[in-house]
Amino acid sequence: MNNKIGFIGLGNVGRKIANNIFKANYSLYVYDLDQSSYNKFKNKDIYIANSISDLISNTSIFITCLPSPKSVDDVIKKALPNLTNKHLWIEMSTTDESEIIRLAKLCKIKGAETIEAPITGGQHRAESGNISVLAAGDRKNFVRALPILKTIGHKILYCGKIGNASTLKVVTNYLASVNLIAIGEALMVSKKYGINLKTAFNAIKISSGNSFVNETESQVILSGSYNVGFTMDLVCKDVGLFQKLTDKFKIPAKMSQLINSIFFKGKIKYGERAFSTSIVKLLEEKCNEDLRSEGFPLELIDFEKKKHGLEIKIKQ
Repeated sequence: MNNKIGFIGLGNVGRKIANNIFKANYSLYVYDLDQSSYNKFKNKDIYIANSISDLISNTSIFITCLPSPKSVDDVIKKALPNLTNKHLWIEMSTTDESEIIRLAKLCKIKGAETIEAPITGGQHRAESGNISVLAAGDRKNFVRALPILKTIGHKILYCGKIGNASTLKVVTNYLASVNLIAIGEALMVSKKYGINLKTAFNAIKISSGNSFVNETESQVILSGSYNVGFTMDLVCKDVGLFQKLTDKFKIPAKMSQLINSIFFKGKIKYGERAFSTSIVKLLEEKCNEDLRSEGFPLELIDFEKKKHGLEIKIKQ
C-alpha cells in the first residue's frame, strides 16, 4: 500500500478529514491557498506542499475538499499536467454532478482514475471520524479508496457510477435545508403556544417528526450560538445545485424554489459566512420571539469514539 496521500482544501471540514487520515498513519501532504490553515497542523509530521504540482508529484492518491465547483475546477486544471496512470483522485466536495463527470473524463485522458466521495452527517462527526460517506465511480477504484474512506468515516455506501454520489449528496443537503426551515416554524408554534422549548425539542425527538436536523441543529438554535459550522454561502450553493437538477429534468419543484428564495434572503441579510442555522432568525425577527432554552450546547460534539469504517451493502 502506498501511504502517501495528498489533501487539498483545509477548511472547516477538510482539516478534520485530513487529521483523521494522518492519525491512521498515512504520510500526509497538504495544500491550501490560505496559509493560516496550516496552523492547525503545527508540530505534526505533515508535509506542506509548495504547490498543487508539488503535491501531485509526491503522491499517488489525492483528495480534494473544496467549497465550490469552481474551486474544484481550478485545482484540477493545475493538477492535470502532473497526473499519470498511478493517480487516483478522491473528490469529497459537494459539487455539480455534471462537473465531476467532466473533470473525471479529463483526468482519465491523463490515465488517472476518479472516485467521488462526499461526506454527510455534520462537522462534529467529520471530526470524530464517524461521518457517513457516499462514494461513486468504477468499483475497482472504490476498492482502492476504501481503506482511506474507512479512516474518514463510519458508514460508507457505494452508489454506482460517477455522478450518483454528488447527486445524492445534493439531495440529502436539500432535505436537511427544508427540515431546518420547518424546525424553526415548529419551534415557533410551540413557543407562541407557551410550551417550554426543551419539552418541544424532546417531544419532536421521540416522535414521527424527528430528524437528524432536529437532533443536531435544533440544539445550537436553542442555545443561541447557531454554531453548526456550515455557512450560508454553502447552503445556498447546495440548494441551488438541487434546483439545477429539477430544472434539468423539468420537475415542477415548488418547494425547491421556495427554499432557494428563503436562503437567498438569509444570505443577503446575515452575510455569506453566517451559519446556515441563522436562517431561523428571519422568523424570530418577524415574530419578535427568540427560540431559546437552557441546557443546550454552544457547539456540537460527537462524544462517541471512532467507529470502525464499514461498507454498507445493499441487496439489489
